[in-house]
Amino acid sequence: MRTSERLRLWIAGARPRTLPAAIAPVLVGSSIHFQDKPTLNWHDLNWLNAILALLVSLALQIAVNYANDYSDGIKGTDAVRVGPLRLVGSGTFSAGAVKRAALLTFTFAATCGLILAARSSWWLILVGALSIIAAWGYTGGKSPYGYRGLGEISVFIFFGLVATNGSYFAQAQRINRASLLMGASMGFLSCALLAVNNLRDLPKDALVNKRTLAVRLGDAGARNLFAALLIFGVLFATIAIYPVRTWLAPLLALVGILLATPAIRRVRAGAHGADLIPVLGETGRLQLFVSLLSTVFFIFG
Repeated sequence: MRTSERLRLWIAGARPRTLPAAIAPVLVGSSIHFQDKPTLNWHDLNWLNAILALLVSLALQIAVNYANDYSDGIKGTDAVRVGPLRLVGSGTFSAGAVKRAALLTFTFAATCGLILAARSSWWLILVGALSIIAAWGYTGGKSPYGYRGLGEISVFIFFGLVATNGSYFAQAQRINRASLLMGASMGFLSCALLAVNNLRDLPKDALVNKRTLAVRLGDAGARNLFAALLIFGVLFATIAIYPVRTWLAPLLALVGILLATPAIRRVRAGAHGADLIPVLGETGRLQLFVSLLSTVFFIFG
């Protein structure tokens, strides 16, 4: 296999469509710092801390994707899947190679996190350690919590509250109302990415006793959950923005709901299997839109 082809497969295995969940919370979390001082300008933003936070978030997202690929692959739950390439389940790469890729990416995330902690607060080391443990424990180990329907809770905490508030904390050394609300918004939208993945895999997961939240709720309940997550994601961002740009907050809500509608309509109409793959892109674009517009409002508010 040529080097370029191997690289393409590794990139596909990293599941690029999930990366907005890593970018969006860092973007909006860093931008909230502009609300701290009326005269804050671009030079006051700690760009190195923002870049380090982004690298940590991206590396953790990629690492957890590789770790899940490895763990599900050796358990045999990825043997027949629809959606993103499974490196181990498809036989593309060995389980050992994917595990090494996951550990290497975790190490990169930890290294960036240590530098960020040294520049801001050593408490971030504890946060980073818990994030890595949670990422590995999702499908790894003898009793993975992702197999017990707890994946969405972990995503809400670590790719929502922790990523957003951690990015803001790296700038301001504190958290505030806006960071908590935007953390919840990013958490709901990140959970929506996982929810649509689990909905797509629901029939196969049920067969191998992988009791995701979608399996526990059933098909109809999983579809309602996805719609609710998108709506709450837009709603919490609107509430966070309201004190900053009161007259523009309804615009965020209106455009956000309009962007969420195609994905909700497709899911509520009964799309399944490969038909749900476009919903991942729609959900990722919605999260990026909410984070970008919120960022603009925070910076110029």
